[in-house]
Amino acid sequence: MPNESHSKVVLVTGASSGIGEATALRLAAEGHHVVIGARREDRLSAIATQIRDKGGSVDTRVLDVTDRHDVAAFADGAVREHGRIDVIVNNAGVMPLSRLDSLLVDEWNRMIDVNIRGVLHGIAAALPHFQRQGSGHFVTVASIGAHEVVPTSAVYSGTKFAAWAITEGLRQELDPAIRVTTVSPGVVESELADSITEPGAKEMMRTYRANALPADAIADAISYAIGQPAGVDVNELIVRPAGQR
Repeated sequence: MPNESHSKVVLVTGASSGIGEATALRLAAEGHHVVIGARREDRLSAIATQIRDKGGSVDTRVLDVTDRHDVAAFADGAVREHGRIDVIVNNAGVMPLSRLDSLLVDEWNRMIDVNIRGVLHGIAAALPHFQRQGSGHFVTVASIGAHEVVPTSAVYSGTKFAAWAITEGLRQELDPAIRVTTVSPGVVESELADSITEPGAKEMMRTYRANALPADAIADAISYAIGQPAGVDVNELIVRPAGQR
């Protein structure tokens, strides 16, 4: 557990379940102050209670990452309360897989709004604070889908490749004092697949997800990246079940 001088103020989006929840729990247990945001207030409250019961420090905010002003308020509020933010974990994502010829255009647009715009809104919200401070750390949770495409994943993979590309571009543009990490999980136990409405994609994903990592494995990777000394920038981590090919 870090001592007080090494404790960071960490923002986590999509924190109500899965990787976001596991990351919040892990980082709070390590002594960091976590600010967790998601749409489901009841889930955020339950997670916050769990953190506080174990002696951790947490704030919650109902958050819609598709709303630029909401994300800006999320970051600005943390700075007002704590004087700074050290890390933002842009984790919120949706994955309603489908074949393109199913023409589920509303679902495509939802993925674009959450998986791409959500990352951009997180960057826009945190970057001015990081530049003012002269330090900070962006963590983007992408996906193995950023590196491969399978039938039904065209749009999802496209959004996750965009998240990867945006984050890599950000890394190249920024002063080295601001670190940038992309974490690309393979199959992870989460609610992501629950949003799939196309029957064929749902059945295929049920088989595909038979071998899945616990969300804690990705929280471990995020903890590793942000725990490195200031001169060490962990740029990309791909974490998947050993049996996933």
